[in-house]
Amino acid sequence: MNITINGTELQAAEGATILEAAREMGIEIPTMCHMRGRDPLGACRVCVVEVEGAKTLMAACATPVAEGMKVKTASRRVRAARRTVVELALSEHIGECQSCDRSLDCELREIAFQFGIEHVSWSGERPEPVRDFSTPALIRDTGKCIKCRRCVAVCSDTQQVSALFPQGRGYATVVGPAFTMDLADVACVQCGQCAAVCPVGAISERSHTEGVWKALEDPQQHVVVQTAPAIR
Repeated sequence: MNITINGTELQAAEGATILEAAREMGIEIPTMCHMRGRDPLGACRVCVVEVEGAKTLMAACATPVAEGMKVKTASRRVRAARRTVVELALSEHIGECQSCDRSLDCELREIAFQFGIEHVSWSGERPEPVRDFSTPALIRDTGKCIKCRRCVAVCSDTQQVSALFPQGRGYATVVGPAFTMDLADVACVQCGQCAAVCPVGAISERSHTEGVWKALEDPQQHVVVQTAPAIR
């Protein structure tokens, strides 16, 4: 496939997406929902690009290349759209960045920094957050969730457990166990893959550090260290 990205002609493999072709060329297109090796989700819309002849901006992660396609990845229209999408995500995101375990590795925070977003233009009502502490391995906080659906993809496709689903529509969308149940009440095996792929810490590994310290400091307890399956 002969295509043009930002004025440079290149050949892309048939069936490749615009995102894949751009990355092969060394052009980085930001995205929050895309995971390498997974079917495209097109959920976050951060990766939108301008395709000549298209009526709307296209999600690069989900749009296959076509012969003669001409793409702009950083036009004024594209930059404005991406910034709006990120600001909308931030407007609902209860980050708690000072105490969040992903504060130094948060993809939303990194993308906001790249776009030079210093404050959110919109403020108003936020969905009531749900904090799920029902399992010994994971903590789920819907207030941080940006509905990217990465956790849904890895739970369904990789682990084949399907304990997480997007429910509702628009502003009322919630990503979590069916019927808004707790993780402990569904088929969750606590593998932690959802926490590993979450870009913002909406699902995180539960820390037992204080319990370990307490056990180590108790002279009446004999503490044994053992490796076990965990997020790596």
